[in-house]
Amino acid sequence: VQLQASGGGLVQSGGSLRLTCVASGGALSSYTMGWFRQTPGKEREFVAAVRWSGGSTAYKDSEKGRFTVSRDKSKNTVYLQMNSLQPEDTAVYYCAASQGMILSNMRNINAYAYWGQGTQVTVSS
Repeated sequence: VQLQASGGGLVQSGGSLRLTCVASGGALSSYTMGWFRQTPGKEREFVAAVRWSGGSTAYKDSEKGRFTVSRDKSKNTVYLQMNSLQPEDTAVYYCAASQGMILSNMRNINAYAYWGQGTQVTVSS
């Protein structure tokens, strides 16, 4: 599976962005798709995830309510809608995927086998 993330950019505090991740190269019915982010000097952290089949979601506790993850099966695309963005949301955002993941592993970075390139999100104060 190949993943292509896009949609990052510069936004003012309080603004919104929608990130897009297009998947190709395989059937996604048994996949879980995740979003992670990383800032310089810090470990990559989980943001949100969605199961392709059934649509179950998981969120980083602090982002629940501001971020929404969704998928469009017809476009093989996963979205991360980010609202009320704050400067601390500034990071490189990555999409990731893995097959056959159990629900309890959705937040586990080590459970994801495929990664896209990152897209930079910068929130100015």
